[in-house]
Amino acid sequence: MAIKINITKDEKPVQATMELNIRKTLAGNIMIMDHDDIDIVLLPEQNKIIAFPKDAMSDIIYGTQDRLFYFLEKKGLIEYGSVKAGNVYGSIEAQIATPVDEGVSALQSTVYSVGKFIEEEKPYFMTMKAYEEREEQEMLNPDDEDSTELGEIPHQSEKGSLRPGWIRGPYGMTTHYRYEE
Repeated sequence: MAIKINITKDEKPVQATMELNIRKTLAGNIMIMDHDDIDIVLLPEQNKIIAFPKDAMSDIIYGTQDRLFYFLEKKGLIEYGSVKAGNVYGSIEAQIATPVDEGVSALQSTVYSVGKFIEEEKPYFMTMKAYEEREEQEMLNPDDEDSTELGEIPHQSEKGSLRPGWIRGPYGMTTHYRYEE
């Protein structure tokens, strides 16, 4: 069931619509949960936007947050130079720009632009998901060309690159220094 959220109090004609997985907190903050890597929270009272990682923080998550804030900065929705680390581990926040025109809602513009950002990111995540599913399928159910039956390859006494008796230490010097007690 779709839930419609009306952010403004003024009744103006609708200029654009978008479907997003949005929740409103008890404090009045807006949480956008559509992205695969991050959750995006808008704090209207503080005029801030914060991106939290969904799972563990990594370079991939940081890259996503960086792309989000770069996108918002290029659209003119956040203050230049306001992007910084948040007080929660792995979060990044920025100050939403105050609109000069009276009829423009900073909150609506930011929500719409975040939705546009998520739409731009969807093909990447769909491709990655399809790739991971294909890799899993190839590992679990390989073709006849990519698999061998048990016993098809005969056993040999020495196989691979780690042969018994070879020096395996750094620079081949592990047997040079021995400490005897």
